Amino acid sequence: MSDPVVTTMIILLLLGVGEFLSIISRARIPMLLVVIMGYLSLLWTGIIPKDMISSSAMSAFGAMMIAPLIVHMGTLVPFKLLKSQIRAVFIALSGITVAAVLVLAIIPLFFSYASAVAGIGPLTGGTIAFILTTDKLQELGLTGLITIPALVIAVQKLVGMPLAANFLRRHAEEVKRTMCPSALEAAATTEAAPETEETTSKSWIPEKYQTSVMLLLQLFIGGSLAIFLGNVTGISYSLWALIIGIIGALIGFYNDKMLDRSNSFGIAMAGLIIYTLGAMNDITPSMFLGYIPIVLATMGIGVIGIIVGGVLASKLMKWKLDKGVPVALTALFGFPGDYLLCEEVSRSVAENDQQQKIIFNEILTPMLVGGFTTVTTASIVVASILIQTL
Repeated sequence: MSDPVVTTMIILLLLGVGEFLSIISRARIPMLLVVIMGYLSLLWTGIIPKDMISSSAMSAFGAMMIAPLIVHMGTLVPFKLLKSQIRAVFIALSGITVAAVLVLAIIPLFFSYASAVAGIGPLTGGTIAFILTTDKLQELGLTGLITIPALVIAVQKLVGMPLAANFLRRHAEEVKRTMCPSALEAAATTEAAPETEETTSKSWIPEKYQTSVMLLLQLFIGGSLAIFLGNVTGISYSLWALIIGIIGALIGFYNDKMLDRSNSFGIAMAGLIIYTLGAMNDITPSMFLGYIPIVLATMGIGVIGIIVGGVLASKLMKWKLDKGVPVALTALFGFPGDYLLCEEVSRSVAENDQQQKIIFNEILTPMLVGGFTTVTTASIVVASILIQTL
């Protein structure tokens, strides 16, 4: 297994199995849960050696892609949509804020401050927050604590999606009950606009020059600038990368979904996950079991915090709880979980195609905005700031 091609193939096989199970379970089985547990099982049983990841060129490639990938995340933020859904943004931010405060206030009383920080980033977001957290923990030599973000990111969807579905289904029933067919038809025309709206901003680079190489060059320019600014200012490069991506997309230097346009997103994410798995080589079964109480406590307190924040913000924004709380809970699963959840709820509640379409359009936009707010942006900010306090 010393050949880089063979080792990369083995890890990609794990990722493929994880993706397959995630797809057939409609995102209920998180891909990362399968990958992490599969990798640790192979490691602990001696089927694969500890140095397998380090012998793969994908690990170095993944480390190199972190800053450009965060710049790419900034280009995903639909700024016009966020402005039009400011209530959803406020509710989503309130949920992760209350969760972070509660975890930081309670977890250190029973465990440690480092344990609390290790769990918050992944709890309030997705893969990038997880990678930033594990990278810092490895740098500080806190290898054992990597178990916490690994387990949190692996199980958060298992908790978040059923909870959100419960609230969202009641909201969908309310929509079906209170809106007459003519109102539903009008709502379909109005609400569908954000989903189908195309960006009209012009790129600085003419379309014929927007090749894969040019798009990657733009991302690496942004990533390099972020690292330079991070070294100069002392502020984490991940924050600068996110800001550069958002501003670059607003002023036209970047298109939306840069890595997707360059056909590089899949290989970049695979590299990042392989890079992250390498940080788990020193985790032992006893260490794994020993951190389960911390993970359960972090998940329990964090989920309660997200719900409390969602309830308080929904009341302030004069939204019904069944509409607002699922928006806050998107921090636990993000995209595509939010989209699939809306699709499933609208299909199960509606009695005909017209009802399904209108319920779907009614619940989709705030849920997508919640996911963009938490997973795509705010979680990176939270993780970037808190890991600097370790």
